[in-house]
Amino acid sequence: MSTLVIIPTYDERENVESIVGRVRAATPDVDVLVVDDNSPDGTGALADALAAADQRIHVMHRAGKEGLGAAYRDGMRWALDAGYDRIVEMDADGSHRPEELHRLLAALREPGTREIGAPAAASGASTNAPTPTPGADVVLGSRWVPGGGVVNWPARRRLLSRGGSAYSRIALGIPAKDVTGGYRAFTAEALRSIHFADVESQGYCFQIDMLRRAYRAGLSVAEVPITFVEREHGASKMSGGIVREAMWRVTVWGVSGLPQRFRRTRVPVPVKTHVG
Repeated sequence: MSTLVIIPTYDERENVESIVGRVRAATPDVDVLVVDDNSPDGTGALADALAAADQRIHVMHRAGKEGLGAAYRDGMRWALDAGYDRIVEMDADGSHRPEELHRLLAALREPGTREIGAPAAASGASTNAPTPTPGADVVLGSRWVPGGGVVNWPARRRLLSRGGSAYSRIALGIPAKDVTGGYRAFTAEALRSIHFADVESQGYCFQIDMLRRAYRAGLSVAEVPITFVEREHGASKMSGGIVREAMWRVTVWGVSGLPQRFRRTRVPVPVKTHVG
């Protein structure tokens, strides 16, 4: 199975060499794609130097700063065109620990073992269908399941993250505990079924939209515990505008989706939480 880790960057020169090196050390068989938005600090040039020394490192240069969501969309499209079986989202600042990547990959379904969109059987229901292959279509690295957590976060940041996840879960009917986290793994089949190219959201909202679409597509979702570590170098890209966009879009999606939720007859695919 071929795996690609997508790492979007903008002014991450202080972090990119470390994070790419840690990915390669923790998971030697995994490839890395750095998607750089023409960083003024020279992140792209440094990434090129890393790629020149390691054939498993690739770099995509974009014309300018277009946002996290656009970077992931372009990276995912590149990954599918290149034939990767598993695609991972990871932040460049070290907040997503590459040493925990094996947990996400272990919980992911093997490629080609499930027909996407097939309805899930109700618990206890009899069926003549083959036993499902273990593993999920989408795996979330979760801060808010047992075993997960955050390091060096102020109380306000914790409240914002947990509150955003709780609001999104209620508004959208999503059972996952960590709706806004950005450490995720997808099978290629799952990405295709989500129609990620249509996602226009950025930041937090991109992650919420991707999970909302996964749920609507009938994909199985698992959460594994991770420890989120606040960045040591550089400035966070989070802004009030990104948070406001997320809350506005979630509210619109929630209101527009109420009739469908009341009419739903198909048994929702439950979230499976893997601990350890």
